[in-house]
Amino acid sequence: MPYRSTKSARRELSDLAQTQGGYFTSKQAAAAGYAQPHIDYHLKAGNFERVERGLYRMATNPLSEYDDLIRLSLWSRGRDDRPQAIVSHESALSVHGLGNLLPTRTHLTVPRSFRKQPPSGCVLHKKELDEDDIEHREGFRATAPLHTLLDVAEEGGVTQEQLNEIVSRAIAEGVVRRTKVAQAAKRQSRGSRLSAALASAG
Repeated sequence: MPYRSTKSARRELSDLAQTQGGYFTSKQAAAAGYAQPHIDYHLKAGNFERVERGLYRMATNPLSEYDDLIRLSLWSRGRDDRPQAIVSHESALSVHGLGNLLPTRTHLTVPRSFRKQPPSGCVLHKKELDEDDIEHREGFRATAPLHTLLDVAEEGGVTQEQLNEIVSRAIAEGVVRRTKVAQAAKRQSRGSRLSAALASAG
């Protein structure tokens, strides 16, 4: 590994952690120039906090509003150390500020090849997503608004009345375009629910 000054390593790791709600993995720390003895030193000094095996957090970093989603994203990382989970369904509705639902479980969409068992209170949906269906947030990814509407209409996790309100609000606030919702509804096996919500939006 090329030599890096302590200041350079600290700045690189700190900048990275800022994009992940203060969290970083042992592989990311190593890439920045921190060997395990350096991590152990900062743990003892109280600069770092151990969250779980291979995952740490900057002790001085304030908790993000979406701390739970960031942690779940990092939990889902594969062998390449990249997160695989996408916040979706009712959880993505909350991220986008659509509807007044208070989901009791966190919904994540993961690749079909994903094998980890979800933590308590977490629901996994296995599906391959296109990049256009994904929106990048600070520290995690979520399904884009249109795809989120399709998911909740397809899965039936919300009532028709709730879906009507959500679609109406999304269109009124310019989160999605009415024409795009109409086109998507025609392609869905449960498109009648989305079509009915679209009709109720006026």
